[in-house]
Amino acid sequence: MGQLAVRALRAVLVVVLAGTLFVQALMVWVLVSGSDPEDGSLPLTSLRVITILGIGTAQVALVCVWRLVTMVRRGTVFSHAAFRYVDVLIGAIVAAALVWFSVTALNAPGQRDDPGVTLIMGGIGLAILGVALIVLVLRTLLAQAVARDVEAARMQAELDEVI
Repeated sequence: MGQLAVRALRAVLVVVLAGTLFVQALMVWVLVSGSDPEDGSLPLTSLRVITILGIGTAQVALVCVWRLVTMVRRGTVFSHAAFRYVDVLIGAIVAAALVWFSVTALNAPGQRDDPGVTLIMGGIGLAILGVALIVLVLRTLLAQAVARDVEAARMQAELDEVI
C-alpha cells in the first residue's frame, strides 16, 4: 500500500470519525436537554439511542481499520496481532446489523400501509451482515497468509542451520 493511499485513507477516516463524533454529541445533547419533544408519531427517544449506538459501532470499525492500516504501513499486518482488530471489526459490523434490525422493527408498525419499506430495510440489514461475512472470508485469507509466513520462517531457520 503506497504512502499516498495510506494518507488518503487516513484523511477519510479522520473526517468520518470527526463527523460521527459531532453527530453523536448532538444526539446525546438532544436526549439530555429534551429540547426536541416527541409528537408521538415515532418513538424518537428509542431511535436516538439506537442511532447513538449505531454510530458507536461505526466508530469502533473506523478505529480498527486505522490500526490495520498502521500495521500495513509497518509491514506487520501478517501477524497474530492483526486478528484482534479484524475480529473486533467483524463484531462491530454484526452489531451494526443488529442495530439496523432494531430500527427496522421500530419502524415497521408505521409501515403497515406500505410493507415494502420494511422489507427493503430488512434487506439492507442482510447486506450489512453480508459485509461481515466478506470480512470473515478475508480473515480466513489472513490466517492462511500468517500460517504460510510462519511456515516460511521455520523453513528458513532450518535452511540456515543446514548452511
